[in-house]
Formats: sequence, C-alpha cells, structure tokens
Amino acid sequence: MDVLITGSSGFVGKYFKDRLQQYNLTLIDIKDGIDCRDFFKKEDKSYDLVIHLAAIVGGRESIEGRPMAVADNLSIDSEFFQWCLKTNPKKIVYFSSSAAYAIDAQQYPSMRLRESSISFIDYLGVPDMTYGWSKLTGEFLSQFVPNVHIFRPFSGYGWDQDLTYPFPMYVKRALERQDPFQVWGPGTQTRDFIHMKDVVEAVLTAVDQNIIGPTNLGTGRSTSFLELAWLCMEAVGYNGAIKTNPDKPVGCMHRVSDNTKLLSFYTPKITLEEGIAEAVKQLG
Repeated sequence: MDVLITGSSGFVGKYFKDRLQQYNLTLIDIKDGIDCRDFFKKEDKSYDLVIHLAAIVGGRESIEGRPMAVADNLSIDSEFFQWCLKTNPKKIVYFSSSAAYAIDAQQYPSMRLRESSISFIDYLGVPDMTYGWSKLTGEFLSQFVPNVHIFRPFSGYGWDQDLTYPFPMYVKRALERQDPFQVWGPGTQTRDFIHMKDVVEAVLTAVDQNIIGPTNLGTGRSTSFLELAWLCMEAVGYNGAIKTNPDKPVGCMHRVSDNTKLLSFYTPKITLEEGIAEAVKQLG
C-alpha cells in the first residue's frame, strides 16, 4: 500500500510513521526541507492512503500569540484538497481539531462536545482562535472531496511531545520537584487527554471500517490542570505547593469529548496515569 504522510516529522506524524512502517511511505515535512504545498504542485500520483497532518500549530502561547502565522493553515489545506481532487486518493485522513468547536460550548464542566455540535447547515459558533477557524474551514472544504475521514483530536499527548504543551512540561516540573509547581490560569480548566498511540489506532480502525463523518478522538475523561499537576507529582513521589498563574494563556475552560461515536468502534487503552508513568520513565 502506498501511503503519503504530510507533517511526517511532527509529533503526530512520527507516531503514524512508526505504526505504518510495513507500507511504502512517502514522507513530507517542512522540517526536512519540503513544503507540502510545493509537493502538491508537482506530484500526480494517486495514493492508497493519505494522512494529512501538515499544519502550523503549537502550544497555547502560539495559538494566541501568533494568530496570523497559524492562519497559514488555510493555504495549506486549500492546496491539499485541490491536490486531492486532482489525484483522487483512495482514502484520505484529515486532522481537524477540538478547537473547531464553538468556544461558548466549552464553558461548563458538564458540557461534552459531540460531533453533531458542528453543523454547516443549522448553526456555527465561533471556534477557538485562527487555529480553530482554519480547521473548521478545512472540514468545510472536505465536503467537496471524496473519501475523506475527518478526526477531531482533543489533547493528544506522549512523553516525546514538545515542552510548549502542558503534559510534558508538567512531567518535567514534577521530575525537577519544583515547589511551587506552576499551573497556568486558575487550574480549574479541564482537558481530555488521549495518548497518541490510541489516536493512531483509533484513526486506522476508523479508516479500515470506513467510519464516515467527523469523529472525536478523546477518552471522555475530564482532567483539570490542577489534577494533572497532582498526578505528575504523585508519580514521582512528592507533594509540592501549586501556584496558579492567571497572567498566562488559559484557552477554553472546559474541553471534553463526547465519546459515544468513538466507542462504537474503538476503546482507548492507555490511561492518563499510565501515560504519566511512561513519561516519567522516559524523561527521568
């Protein structure tokens, strides 16, 4: 099987690359000197599977601090889908984001985001910054291209994630036994953390079973940043004081997946505690 992965050297791309080693892989990443948009202009091959991960992203500071740089994703996705129309891949994976959901639906702990909350017919709320807008636009464009599987990952994590993301940074603070342990914002904001190995397996299962329509990728577990800090400290055996920092970016207050659709074909295997233990072992 001929597989194309754009953004193959990024955090998510590396997990797909490792998982799909048995196939004939074409790997495209700007980190390796190849802009996927230049590739799309020249390549006419029709692939069996295309996994489109190329995007400008980063932690919360990047999303809020570099909105126009993140908006370049509009160009990347537009040229990607034009290329798909030209080459007609057999199966296409498009990574959207939980940031595409309306921010007014992410304010209360009891609210869980379900795929049907985004409708291009009935209602569209305001998504999360330019990153959310770009992913929402990508989903809209995908309607005009055949064979597209859309995924909305929540807080994907792994021990090898960049330190601009909270999971590896919290593990690092715990390993350093920082006291006080700094937590951005009030710490009561929640996220849905899912291990990248579960993300990859869920995506490949959905593609294999031809699951149509957008699909959330999360665990359905609501974890506050305060709880994440406690879990990381517990994993290394100390109990430091926590200092919240209201001046740092917070993002939406509560972002948790309704996992009804995902659980119909795949159940995440790795708990957050197991993921923290793995990270402590790898980084310690």
